[in-house]
Amino acid sequence: MRLFGRGNSGGLMNVIRCDEQEYMVWKWRPEGQDVNSTSRENSIRYGSSLRVKDGEVAVFVYKAQNGQMQDFIEGPFDDTIKTANFPVLASIVGMAFGGESPFQAEVYFINLQGNNQLRFSVPYFDVFDPRLPDHGVPMAVRGTITFNITDYRGFIKLNRLVNFDHEQFMTQIRSALQKYIKGVVMNVPLEMGLPVVQMERQILSINERVEGYLKPRIENDFGVNMKGFDISALEIDKESPYYEELRQLTAGNTARTMNAQTDVSIQNMQDTQRINAENMEGILRVQREEAQRAQRLQTETNFMGAHSLDQQTEVLKTGAQSLGQMGTMDAGGQGGGMNPAGMMTGMMMGGAMGQQMAGLMSTMGQNMQGCMNTPPPMPNVQYHVSMNGAQAGPFNMQQLAQMAQGGQLTPQTYVWKQGMANWEFAGNVPEFANLFAPPAPGSMPPPPPSTV
Repeated sequence: MRLFGRGNSGGLMNVIRCDEQEYMVWKWRPEGQDVNSTSRENSIRYGSSLRVKDGEVAVFVYKAQNGQMQDFIEGPFDDTIKTANFPVLASIVGMAFGGESPFQAEVYFINLQGNNQLRFSVPYFDVFDPRLPDHGVPMAVRGTITFNITDYRGFIKLNRLVNFDHEQFMTQIRSALQKYIKGVVMNVPLEMGLPVVQMERQILSINERVEGYLKPRIENDFGVNMKGFDISALEIDKESPYYEELRQLTAGNTARTMNAQTDVSIQNMQDTQRINAENMEGILRVQREEAQRAQRLQTETNFMGAHSLDQQTEVLKTGAQSLGQMGTMDAGGQGGGMNPAGMMTGMMMGGAMGQQMAGLMSTMGQNMQGCMNTPPPMPNVQYHVSMNGAQAGPFNMQQLAQMAQGGQLTPQTYVWKQGMANWEFAGNVPEFANLFAPPAPGSMPPPPPSTV
């Protein structure tokens, strides 16, 4: 604080300003005046200079004819105090003397830009786990809170400016923090379903929960703006016997849960393997039965003609024997003499039978030749197809060709058949080459001729 100039009555004029580096609320006093020393502590001369920096506000508290008054000068402001540029001072009692005598007013500077950071520590208090509601585990909470003053009118309504004590104000906030934080943290295990021994792992979630509860209450109680809140530590008294009991209970439940989950996973894997094995066994059985059936049909076809020839040969053999007997029988049907008529009849029947035998042999030969020239049935090749992450099939080559034409089967589709070690892209399987080959020139009909 410095003095300069002289007033109309010969007194020294003041420069009213705040030179403090860090402060929340600071009371201005004339040079050389201590707290509660004389009435001159609040004396302001007409013509004194007032300087208010940007980011602070000067509060004038004085007595007027209608009671105590407050006026606010927000920075930046730098000028002399006179009724022309400071009209509100015209109502001050001291001005009735034309400025010859100093008027009485208390001047306070409030910092609107500075951040106030307060470290807090909530001593050990019992936190109860829902599983053991009678076993309190001691816990301490430590951290910091950051606040500033934005609504200075609201701040003045809640706090005395006269003899404002910064440390006392911080002590009041610290006491409120302890009460509110303790009330929130004690209910965290029940409301969040969180075991006490795992609260340290959820410090961020708990911090958000406490901050949401604190902000409106700190601002309403003290008139400050809470800018930040940070819990740096949730400290459990691990020497407490109840802590060890809870830790074993939680660890046991965790181990049992992990074992149960492992058992379920193993059972699901075994069931999946069993189902896949059963499906594969059924597929192989059907393929084997189809192959055996095709082989039986081929065998029956090959030997059908031979069986028919055997039957007809037996018939002709019997007829030949009868013809031979006809030549040795007499006219009365008794043997012992030559029977010319029987011989002629036998010769005629024998010729017919010979022709029939020749025809049978020729037909048999043709049938056998046809069987020999008939190719064996195509192998029943079947593939499984991976569609949208799921296994489908099996499908034969005809079905796969239709799927390729419809776009369901592409060269990038995974396929598998019995004997393959792993799934493979269809485009890498030689059997699928014809399915994805572009049509040969001339294989597609040209556009129909125009009728115009």
